[in-house]
Amino acid sequence: MATVDEKYSALLARIGSLQKAAVAFSGGVDSSFLCAAAYKALGDGAIAVTVASPMLPKSELDSAGRTAALIGITHVCVHEDGIDGEVAANPRDRCYHCKKLEFGAIIEAAQARGITAVLDGSNIDDEGDYRPGLKALSELRVISPLREAGLTKNDVRELSRRLNLPTWDKPAFACLASRLPYGEGITKKKLSRIEQAEDFLRAEGFRQFRVRSHGDMARIEVAPEERRRFFDESLLDRVSGRLKALGFLYVAFELEGYRTGSLNRALSKGEPA
Repeated sequence: MATVDEKYSALLARIGSLQKAAVAFSGGVDSSFLCAAAYKALGDGAIAVTVASPMLPKSELDSAGRTAALIGITHVCVHEDGIDGEVAANPRDRCYHCKKLEFGAIIEAAQARGITAVLDGSNIDDEGDYRPGLKALSELRVISPLREAGLTKNDVRELSRRLNLPTWDKPAFACLASRLPYGEGITKKKLSRIEQAEDFLRAEGFRQFRVRSHGDMARIEVAPEERRRFFDESLLDRVSGRLKALGFLYVAFELEGYRTGSLNRALSKGEPA
């Protein structure tokens, strides 16, 4: 089995063979590391492209800008103000339709700058969950060099730490649409409400969390080790008051804590998510 260093060398060699590349950049752990690797391998031949849409919180967009500046890579923002109808319907393969549109925009931005190779930051561990978006990447011939090099999420975090990237221990993140059960329509108003609710939890000092939106009910998930903080009446009152002020009628707490892709559980049961 290859060591982390061997995988990193293979990654740099793969990216270096491209001469020029555009990295799909969300500002998360994987794409930030990929940007750093692309800049090391290609220098000014690499750019980072972020699609700024209603699905991406402003806090993540701002963080992506800071990280790109730290790395030194050119950062391009593509602004998408609307939500495509097929994506807004929120079918079970929503991620496929969303990625097809998102990467289509990234490819267009790259080609306008004379770049044909587009890279995404999915890693080996992403193959173990329900990820219809990977099909879209394959159809668009997007290159996934982290997966090709056999890098796991832990590998990426370790290498990010060595490179002094501020994202090395950043909590996992997914687009705001992932907070809504499949079949529940996505609107800019709902996404904004979720974003503001999560901003509030962040301001309260939580690191890993989700506010899942089920109609008029907010279901809060926090990391298992952070759950004990909710045994505080004043915190409960603050959270309930803020989320209800945002328009939720009910505020619930997920007892087991945060789990990646928790809304995908209903898929395996053949039930509406």
